[in-house]
Amino acid sequence: MAGLMKSVIQVVGDALRRPQARRIGLALLLVALGVAALGAGAWANEPHPWQLGMQAPATPVKERLHAFHNELLIIIFCISIFVLGLMVYVIVRFSAKRHPVPTRTSHNTVIEVLWTVVPVVILVAIAIPSFKLMYYMDEIPKADLTVKVTGHQWYWTYEYSDQAGLSFDSNIIQDKDLKPGQKRLLDVDNPLVVPVGATVRVQVAGTDVIHSWYVPSFGVQEYAVVGRLNETWFQVERPGTYYGECNQICGVNHAFMPIVVTAVAKGDFDKWLVDAKKKFAAAPGAASGNTLVAAVAADGKPAASDAAAGNRE
Repeated sequence: MAGLMKSVIQVVGDALRRPQARRIGLALLLVALGVAALGAGAWANEPHPWQLGMQAPATPVKERLHAFHNELLIIIFCISIFVLGLMVYVIVRFSAKRHPVPTRTSHNTVIEVLWTVVPVVILVAIAIPSFKLMYYMDEIPKADLTVKVTGHQWYWTYEYSDQAGLSFDSNIIQDKDLKPGQKRLLDVDNPLVVPVGATVRVQVAGTDVIHSWYVPSFGVQEYAVVGRLNETWFQVERPGTYYGECNQICGVNHAFMPIVVTAVAKGDFDKWLVDAKKKFAAAPGAASGNTLVAAVAADGKPAASDAAAGNRE
């Protein structure tokens, strides 16, 4: 990517030296800047201002979702070009000036068969990879780690079922408590930590209203429903911090329920487990979301009336 950008910029510079090619050079410069902007956000684990397209995939599921999206984009583009070409042809060929006497043809067997068969073929071509992808997402492989996620108004509880019931709450960091480098409305006090390369089974439940555990770069979205245990899975392929949010309208503080997943190497994860068991066992309830029932309001200050409002949701 760096070599390509260097070559493009060099070509642009040469073009700008010639007055007759300044417009072409300016156009190439704009293209180069666009490619640079896309490249800068290509491997982002989080949304960025003016970002185009979806977040880069961090799991096999998201990679397959991206591939399916690109296949559909090609199909949609071809259909759009065909329809546009057909419309232009009809407008020109059958205008009143060129075709003063309209035809009275009312049926054409070949065309009627084609406009029935071709859409069916297109839908079958889309359905087959779609069903394969749905099966791949739904079939949970043998898990290396199981995490239970419970949605509350308005925070998450994470429980490591394989680690002697290690459990803690994850709350948004209020504006007044943000430290340099932390992201407003996205960072939390206790992120979910998982090892890179491990297959993580996620069990999702709820305690009050419907929430949604959604991490875009994982291709994971699972609803937290009271009285129901839903399951999904992911396998993070590279270290990093990944952000998501509840995207189910769950009350007045729905916008203040972020998700943070930190993927680390296996050795670092083992060290974190040791520290986490000491931290959350030594101070039970210290990270409890009950201390933040009145979650962050839009201005960054606790809203005392939010708890009562949330109970009415």
